[in-house]
This record gives sequence, C-alpha cells and structure tokens, in this order.
Amino acid sequence: MSQRQVTRISTSLMTSVGPLSVAQPLPSDTVNYADPFVLLHHAGPQTIVAGAEEHRIDPHPHRGFAPVTFVYRGAVLHRDSLGNESIVGPGEVQWINAASGIVHSEGPAPDLRKTGGALELIQLWVNLPAAHKMDPPSYQELSSPLIPVVRHQGITLRVVAGTLEAEAGPAVTQSPVTAIMAELETESSYQWAVDDETALVYVLGGTIRVDDTTVRSRELAILGPGTVVSIAAVEGSGTNSSEPISLLLLAGQPLREPLATGGPFVMNTRLEIYNAFMDFQEGKMGTLQD
Repeated sequence: MSQRQVTRISTSLMTSVGPLSVAQPLPSDTVNYADPFVLLHHAGPQTIVAGAEEHRIDPHPHRGFAPVTFVYRGAVLHRDSLGNESIVGPGEVQWINAASGIVHSEGPAPDLRKTGGALELIQLWVNLPAAHKMDPPSYQELSSPLIPVVRHQGITLRVVAGTLEAEAGPAVTQSPVTAIMAELETESSYQWAVDDETALVYVLGGTIRVDDTTVRSRELAILGPGTVVSIAAVEGSGTNSSEPISLLLLAGQPLREPLATGGPFVMNTRLEIYNAFMDFQEGKMGTLQD
C-alpha cells in the first residue's frame, strides 16, 4: 500500500445561500473542480432561534447533478416537485438525483423551528455523467437504519455511498462515488483504504493530520495518488473538549467531461445551461408551492 499525500488545501470562503451564511471550500481560489465533485457548502453550526422562519430556502431548481445533504446537527425539512416530503435528522442524508430537473425547498424541520436549537449540515454537488444528465429525477431518503456504521476505538464511520471494510452504502450513484461521515475522538487515528483517483477530506471542526500535513477546521484536503490515507485526530482540537472531530471523506472516479455551470445547473455546454433556464421558466422541471 502507498500513502496518499495532501497535494493542496482549500480554505473555505464565506458566502451566502439564500438566508444562510455558509463556508465554501469548493470551488475556491485554489481548487475550481475536484471531478466529479462540483461544490461543497458547510452551513453551521448555528443556532436556530425558536419561531424563526428566515433560515428556509425557497423553492429552486436543479439539473445535471446530484445535490446531496449530510445532516450533522438538527433536522432539515425537504419538499420537492416529485411530491416528496421528508425530515432528515442527525447522521442522515438526502441524495437527490436532479438529472433532467427537479424543484425543491429545504430548511429547519418544524420541531427545530418551534423549539430552537443547533443546525449543521453539508450540501455537496456531485456531477452526473453526460449520458445521465437528462434521466428522470429521483430522490433517496437515507435514514439512519439504512446507513451501515463501521466502528473502531474512538472512530465512527457512516458509509453513505461506496464501500468501506466490506460495508456498502445505500446511495445509488451514476458513477463510482464514496461518501463517509466520520467522527474521530481525540488521539484516535484511521487508515482509510481508497484507490479512487479523486479523494478528499473535509474537516467540519477541529484539527487533524493527513499523513504529515495539518488540516484545520473548514479546510478541504485534496489527496494525491496512492491507496491509503492516514488520518489522525490532533489532541484537544474538537469544537469543544467533549465532542469528536467531524469529517466528510469523499472519493470518486473523474468523469473527464466538459463542465459548464450556471446558477443551480451543471451541464456540459453553455447552450445546455441556457436550455435549462428556459425549461425551468416553462415549468418543465415541475413546480412547488412552499
């Protein structure tokens, strides 16, 4: 086995998505695209004030990729133009195959809005192969009982997509993708066996070492070639002394296709982006009243 080294570290830029302030390490000044991963937004941790409505994101469209939401704290209410309505709680995931087009809205779940509390989540955009960009859209609600968990001393790994130590994640993907929600206690370490060409480690909070490189809170490590990633939690680096360090481990095979993005659409050409806007305006992606 050969160790994978950190080739670049992308530091998050702060940006806004509707009413939310989010950390964005992808794309950034140093990393434009980590094929097949287009975008990563980290919202929170933030406190939802009881009775507040301003954190909800109004109905909006997507086409050409899979928007994936990983919930770390709190709960999110999702509604879409396919008729789905679901609540995604801590350790759970929604995997939307937007494909030819879907309209959805999301925000804090009703109980969280009513009582207040913490909310933290990641939204990841996974590009779709050109051959599947105009497939019918679909929605996967990946609740806790569906997500296998691998445990070692001081380590918890939730396998959302791909395989890890013979455990297969439930997400159905259109190209090889691995996604793992990881928690490391102080002074724990893990050897992640991964040989996909693209491999990334995002730190939600705290500090870790990837091989001999320090990676801090809200930084995204891009890994070079190899077959194993050495990850170690740095002592005392959690968001507080009683919490583990939260990570998102990502891997996939590059699509190596032209990339065109525009607003909420990810296609292969600018003409396809234009057509996506026109199709949305004409109601071809469905409608959602929220």
